[in-house]
Amino acid sequence: MPLPHDPGPHWGEVGIHGLHRQREWDAVVTVDAPAAVGADVWFVALRDGGVVLEQGAGEVAELVRSLARQPPYRVHAVRQEGSVWAVAVRRIETVELARDPGGDFVELACDGLERSVRIDGEPTLAGVPELERLASERHAAYVVTAARLVGSTWEVSVTPL
Repeated sequence: MPLPHDPGPHWGEVGIHGLHRQREWDAVVTVDAPAAVGADVWFVALRDGGVVLEQGAGEVAELVRSLARQPPYRVHAVRQEGSVWAVAVRRIETVELARDPGGDFVELACDGLERSVRIDGEPTLAGVPELERLASERHAAYVVTAARLVGSTWEVSVTPL
């Protein structure tokens, strides 16, 4: 008499299946920054040399100088011991919007025929032509998310559909 079908998991030899987690940071380094204050800080370094402090407090200029990267980028820095910091860096894309769409977060989706726009989660018929132009130069169907960093500077992500 044949045995019933075994529906249990059949792990391969290594026992790991599925997709790996997408990389969150472009680089993680340790730096010596005696002048930096605080214990945990998140900030964005802008193209014009400015810094937007998002979380934490303190002077981050020494951390920015020690990274030797071209902005714009996002940083999460955590003090390890004494003046040694663990610093994670991720490159971001920023745009300057000439016309302020209002709000602090914009979601724009276009499937090639129809588009939808949400500003701070609320649907609107208003468009954001600069973001639409940026996305349509890259893809026929897309989703754009934009978050205000400071003033007219926005962090932008364009994803194809």
